[in-house]
Amino acid sequence: MSTPLNTELVRIQPWANDDLSLLRLLNAPVMMEQLGGPETEEQLLARHERYVNKDGQQTSKMFSIVLLPDHTPVGSIGYWDRIWQGENVYEVGWSVLPPFQGKGIASAALALLITRIKQERRHKFIHAYPSVDNPASNAICRKLGFTLQSECVFEYPPGSFMRSNDWRLEVASVHFPIEKVREQFPM
Repeated sequence: MSTPLNTELVRIQPWANDDLSLLRLLNAPVMMEQLGGPETEEQLLARHERYVNKDGQQTSKMFSIVLLPDHTPVGSIGYWDRIWQGENVYEVGWSVLPPFQGKGIASAALALLITRIKQERRHKFIHAYPSVDNPASNAICRKLGFTLQSECVFEYPPGSFMRSNDWRLEVASVHFPIEKVREQFPM
């Protein structure tokens, strides 16, 4: 287990044009093995354009995860609308580069993201679908108060199916005032 990081140093910031190099690092085979493998350069550029959100779509938001004080990019996190079992929900997903895993960074970033989502109040639930073979991401869901709904077969990327856990968090039940996020989730 890595040494925990002072989570006051974790920030999320809207995905920007200069985050393409981070996306390339996140596309490494070791990072993409549970997600259908690395994307082609063409797919990666299309993903980057979606992340920058140049089309003005307001149903998804992507962020880079950075460490202060140097603003070192260490991962990505975001949310988007999904229809799940006939209901409109938020879906969340995250990825942290290997040298920064196991330090509480993803948990701190997800707590910050949940606080942002709560302010929108468009949907009642947030869902996360980590692979059943990803104990770290499943532990993050558990730690942040998500409830395990069931195991499911999840398609991601399109055409690739994996066994996932369906974790759900009721947005109205989330009590993460922004000033308390790091206090409530010490890593």
